Amino acid sequence: MSIITSLTRMWLTRSVRPFTFRNEYDEHLPYAECENMGLYIHIPFCKSICNFCPYCKVKYTEPLCERYIKALLKEISLVGGQNSGKKQVTSLYFGGGTPALAAEHLSVIIGEIQKYFEITEGIGIELHPDNVTVPVLQKLKAAGVTKLSIGIQSFQEKYQTVLGRKQVDAMALKEALKEVPFETVSMDFMFALPGQTFGDLKADIDMAFENGANHIAIYPFIDFTFTETEVPVMPKKEKRRLLDAITQYCEEKGYTRGSIWTFAKEKEANYSSMTRENFLGFGCSATTLLKEQFKINTFSVEEYCKRMDEGKLPTALTIRFQKRQRMVYYLFWTAYSTKVEEKDFEEFFGVPLKKMYGFELWLAKLLGFVTEDNGVYTMTKKGAFYYHYYENFYTLSYIDKMWGILRKEAFPEKIEL
Repeated sequence: MSIITSLTRMWLTRSVRPFTFRNEYDEHLPYAECENMGLYIHIPFCKSICNFCPYCKVKYTEPLCERYIKALLKEISLVGGQNSGKKQVTSLYFGGGTPALAAEHLSVIIGEIQKYFEITEGIGIELHPDNVTVPVLQKLKAAGVTKLSIGIQSFQEKYQTVLGRKQVDAMALKEALKEVPFETVSMDFMFALPGQTFGDLKADIDMAFENGANHIAIYPFIDFTFTETEVPVMPKKEKRRLLDAITQYCEEKGYTRGSIWTFAKEKEANYSSMTRENFLGFGCSATTLLKEQFKINTFSVEEYCKRMDEGKLPTALTIRFQKRQRMVYYLFWTAYSTKVEEKDFEEFFGVPLKKMYGFELWLAKLLGFVTEDNGVYTMTKKGAFYYHYYENFYTLSYIDKMWGILRKEAFPEKIEL
């Protein structure tokens, strides 16, 4: 896997240099001129830890949560206060962990954000199915949340058992969501579980749209080396047949494809915290992507709080991009939306897309991965599958390695990928 990603990296960056992350950071983040910027806030607390989940999380206790929220507010103030006037941003997303465990604090957190940022496209939050109750939803709505992403994984008991989750009460979800409506209700499902069939996923998708969702996300199962899951990986051919079948089904139903693995029943429904040209991340393990750098906060809740007590940014690692490195990152995450536009690339980098990657685009069209229409490159079903497939290599070669180290070291000296 590392050979494939290394060769791809060297080809696309035209350099043998690895992506090098160092234990350094800017005291003042250069985000003032960044356009199309989003915000992300990480809440790391969970009542119980799912064995398949790779994200930064700790067991919830009220005192630790209170301490963390105070530190989080300091980070928002420290970063937000660097800009004169309010900075316009597209969106704000809360992820975790289980952000609803901090529902009582959301109004204060959002209020602090709104001192420094003007949000134009809404506020989203990830929810565990257990949190989809009328009292919790009312608190979220009162705080200003407009979008929900509910981590169902599967409605089917056989897969809930495999993943160590309890059965989801679909009717209870439906009633709560009906009583407290939101602009977008997305339900997440895990794709490529052992023995999973088209019928299994179709049943989950149908049940989602019948029980309050207007948007779904079908994420591939990835076997991170540091998780304790024993779920076997689905073979490539089976995975492609399954993805093609479910994509065709969603298209036949008239659902709008918003990204590689999301479909909406209502065109205006959308939920994505990643497809932004730039973003600021707050909280432990949160990442920040700017024009010329990418940084990631420490994964340690304790060290995060200590740094904020000292009035210092909790950055663990930073990469200073070479131009082609930034281009590769831009194209990888822009392609997540299934489209790459020449005009957007040239506006961001000041150079034509075809000048930088004309051969690669020609080859992608020749292989049937993309089609082109007036400077807009759109993925085919084949291209979407191979994005899925390569994303698995990328995740295990880069993200798995980085997160594995950061889970053990709060502030490592250097990581090369």
